[in-house]
Amino acid sequence: MKKIINSIFGLIILSALFLTSCGSTSPSSDRRPVILTSTTFLADIARNIAGDRLTVESLLPIGVDPHAYQPTPQDAAKVADSKLLIVNGMGYEQFIAPLLENAGGERKVIEASAGISPREDAGGEQGVDPHMWLDPNLVIRYVENIRDGLIKFDPDGEAVYRSNAEAYIAQLKELDTWIVEQISQIPAERKLLITNHEALGYFAERYGFTIAGAVIESFSSGASPSAGQMADLIAQIKASGAPAIFLDASDNEALARQIAAETNVRVVTDLHLESLTDGAPAATYIDMMKHNVTRIVEALK
Repeated sequence: MKKIINSIFGLIILSALFLTSCGSTSPSSDRRPVILTSTTFLADIARNIAGDRLTVESLLPIGVDPHAYQPTPQDAAKVADSKLLIVNGMGYEQFIAPLLENAGGERKVIEASAGISPREDAGGEQGVDPHMWLDPNLVIRYVENIRDGLIKFDPDGEAVYRSNAEAYIAQLKELDTWIVEQISQIPAERKLLITNHEALGYFAERYGFTIAGAVIESFSSGASPSAGQMADLIAQIKASGAPAIFLDASDNEALARQIAAETNVRVVTDLHLESLTDGAPAATYIDMMKHNVTRIVEALK
């Protein structure tokens, strides 16, 4: 089966490259090297460090859940042409593995989360939690890793990358201070989070929340809860008094609405945890975090 899948991706890459070579193209005035990131929020972080020296593109389009994404022939061509790829790591981008395996050529890969100690589920069955970017303090390590990777890729730009990284780290520290101030409005007994899947663990640890449950007991939104797990979550919500269930905008609302009907909790459907948006409210990583915190505070205070 693996050989069949690899063959399919190989054909996708060849087809994409053939179509690209046959299409008419006009010369581009932008001669800056193009680097790829796996997600939109990583693209924004990388742009803050790269400045004007590099063009940064996201492999995933805006609004897409990486857990369920199916790569396209265009993705295969982009990876095949790439010289530098920035990923979150920690098993987050499973869709990229076959693309890299079949892409050929050579490229540098920067793992943004390298060096961060991951959270693991209690039973050890899910692996590690990759959602580290939802704690801006951990994103400082992302910035350092990306900065160092860009310096290796483009040594002549070292001064630019170091200066830009320092400025962006200052913004991340300001964001953290702002989040602490906003969350102080929430009474301690209401600092309870229920999410669609287990995405807010690092955020909860940093800002003193308790994870009261998850509709899908997995670090991936692609899993499915059993009837028993649904019943357990309903009991957890009733026992904890949690006021709301928080969903990413790309999540299926059906199960959360079903649980809300039995527990009388509010369902907040417009967090942006996995992707930026095209313009407001989450056009940048910092905007994304501010929007999410604002919606959480509104629901819990």
